[in-house]
Amino acid sequence: MTDILQIVGAVLVLAGFFASQIGAVDARSLAYLIVNALGSGVLAVLALLGHEWGFLLLEGVWCLVALASLLGVLGRARRQRPHLLRAGHRSAPTD
Repeated sequence: MTDILQIVGAVLVLAGFFASQIGAVDARSLAYLIVNALGSGVLAVLALLGHEWGFLLLEGVWCLVALASLLGVLGRARRQRPHLLRAGHRSAPTD
């Protein structure tokens, strides 16, 4: 099971990196930051459980940076368009 989780975490991080390199997503986009935070978070937890300190440092910092950036993006979105982040928001119908 650990091997599968390692592969999932690595694929998430690499998918975000690949997508940003080919211009499919911006490195500051929600999609990029979410896959990086999830992937590096999974790998950091596995490194902690395996007592792999160098790998924990790498993935832990990667996850923290992704989370900090994600919070920054969400904070800016909230300040610019607070109505879009409210629960139950529905956009106006288009005819």
